[in-house]
Amino acid sequence: MKKTSPVSRSGRFASGPATAVAQFTESISFDRRLWRHDIAGSMAHATMLRKIGCLTQRELRAIIQGLDAIAKEIQQGKFRWQAELEDVHMNIEAALTSRVPAGAKLHTGRSRNDQVALDMRLWLREQIVGLQKEIRLLQRALVEFGERERAVVIPGYTHLQRAQPVYLAHHLLAYVEMLARDSQRLQECFARVNVCPLGSGALAGSTLPLDRELVADLLGFVDARGRPQVTQNSMDAVSDRDFAVEFCSSAALLAVHLSRLAEDLILWSSSEFNFIRIADAYTTGSSLMPQKKNPDVAELMRGKSGRVIGNLVALLTLLKGLPMTYNRDLQEDKERLFDTVDTVRATVRLCAAMLQNTMANRDACRAAASDSALLATDLADYLVQKGLPFRQAHHAVGALVALAERLGKPLNRLTLPELRSVEKKFGADASKVFDLKAALARRQLTGAPGTKEVRKQLDRWKKLTR
Repeated sequence: MKKTSPVSRSGRFASGPATAVAQFTESISFDRRLWRHDIAGSMAHATMLRKIGCLTQRELRAIIQGLDAIAKEIQQGKFRWQAELEDVHMNIEAALTSRVPAGAKLHTGRSRNDQVALDMRLWLREQIVGLQKEIRLLQRALVEFGERERAVVIPGYTHLQRAQPVYLAHHLLAYVEMLARDSQRLQECFARVNVCPLGSGALAGSTLPLDRELVADLLGFVDARGRPQVTQNSMDAVSDRDFAVEFCSSAALLAVHLSRLAEDLILWSSSEFNFIRIADAYTTGSSLMPQKKNPDVAELMRGKSGRVIGNLVALLTLLKGLPMTYNRDLQEDKERLFDTVDTVRATVRLCAAMLQNTMANRDACRAAASDSALLATDLADYLVQKGLPFRQAHHAVGALVALAERLGKPLNRLTLPELRSVEKKFGADASKVFDLKAALARRQLTGAPGTKEVRKQLDRWKKLTR
């Protein structure tokens, strides 16, 4: 048997856990990243204990100074983490207690159950703010890409088949809109993360007159009007991981959006499309084929979505059978949450950098967008304006497409007699439908890929992403 420090082992036990058990149950290898938040929470808790008379001013000062010294050691890489102390909380508390006698009073009125819930909320709050900033930078990179290539037109696709012409910028702005919803979801998630659980104890609060609102205020758990936000049920507070699940859900959808963007970039960079050229720094070669230039960064963006989705499913599965209140199973939440944050933040940052180093192959885009079949719907609209019901117009243009295929010529090369052989309402002005520039100018509805509308949306998003 291997004994652990008395700090991590109560008087109930005659000896410490077996070495294999200690190794199996430790979390310090991954939860040490919460050290700043653990120390901040301890300082706020100590300040509150002084207010209610559980600490003297001198003891409070000694505790704050001791925690400051520990923080500096951790920052400098000099702090010795001890696996036998299990987690970040016990490591810091043991170090403090060994240096400051009053440190033994710090755990008054709190449990590791509400302490870890606090640390995770403090940590996740920071991560949400950082991720939102990075999303804005990615949106800016998309807008700037669209601005650089604002005259470039490409086919829009349905079923991965050419459908109708759109500006490349319009396509890119679709992802800007998706990312805006992602950021909004994160902001809504932040509001539910931003609630202080400290003071809930192990599950039933405390008989001491703890000032929970003071701690919440000190740690910034306040609403828009500056009012402290504290959890309202002690059992829920220590067992709740909804905030982590909600974040991982928002992050999973963000990862899906990034994966869809990656898929477009991968297709566009292929020889078959050849719409874009990604800078060498964001591609790799082949170990066998010297001619290859692989979009590995985009492929990993696509691949990492599965990892983030998996973390969400793991968290939901972890929670689904747990009885009230705290169970050690909850230790497994951190690595899933940490990995999701690390993955999505790195992916967003790298995607923005790659887009800043990507350019359109304008000749290839022009050639693809010149396919007259892209304007078949415009030709049906022409007939509608001539008084033909849309279903009949749709049928007539479909017959024209079939005729063009039989004659081996593009749709815009059909003669007026050939057009009128299908529908008598076609006039000499029908050929004007195939003027691509004019066709895009006609798309004036809000949200459409029209020339003026795309310009308006680019200007709008340039302001919003500053």
